[in-house]
Order: sequence, then C-alpha cells, then structure tokens
Amino acid sequence: MKRIMNKIDYDFWWEKIADYAKLVGRTTARPVLLLYYVLRSPETPSSDKMLIVAALSYLILPIDLISAKRLPVIGWIDEAFSLVYAYKKVCRYVTPEIESEVDNILERWFPEVKYELIQE
Repeated sequence: MKRIMNKIDYDFWWEKIADYAKLVGRTTARPVLLLYYVLRSPETPSSDKMLIVAALSYLILPIDLISAKRLPVIGWIDEAFSLVYAYKKVCRYVTPEIESEVDNILERWFPEVKYELIQE
C-alpha cells in the first residue's frame, strides 16, 4: 500500500480541489482542503489516506451513485456523506499548522469584504 501512496499525484488533486472550491465557496471548501492536507501529512496512516482519496475521488470525479443533475438535492447527499465520514475518521490528524495553512489559502481565494458604516 505504501507504493500506491507514493504514486498520488498531488498536483492533480490540488487543481481539482481548487476548481471545486470556486464552485462551492469558502465554507464548503474548508473541509475538502483539510482532507487534502491530512492526505499529504506523513503522520496520516496509509489506510486513512486511502479513505481520503476515495472520498475526494467521489467528490471531484464525474462518477455518481445518485446523479445530482437528475436529483439535484438528493444527488449531493451521497457526496456530502462521503466527505463527512472521511473527515470524522481523520480529523484527529488535523493539526493547528494544517488549519492555519487552510485558512490562509481560503483567505487568498475568498478575501473577506470589510464593510464600513458611512455616516452623514
């Protein structure tokens, strides 16, 4: 299994995750980015890395058990479930450093708009 983990194309995953994030926005992209960084971490066991690869693959590749095009609301439930399951299983590997990196990336991708009150 180690040889399989060494062959993961992280650039491919990064490109797909960035495209996905642009579609879904900051809040939904955060757990996906956290999963990506846990996947890259040498501290994460191979079995959990395979779970993350499976969940991310199901999310970004054009394979669906339930089509979101035919059943718009229901079609997203299976993808959301796979992400939630994977995240709950591996969240113990999310370090403060990973959270900081993800927050920095999200801030670059989705800068928060600062509002000022205009008084007359």
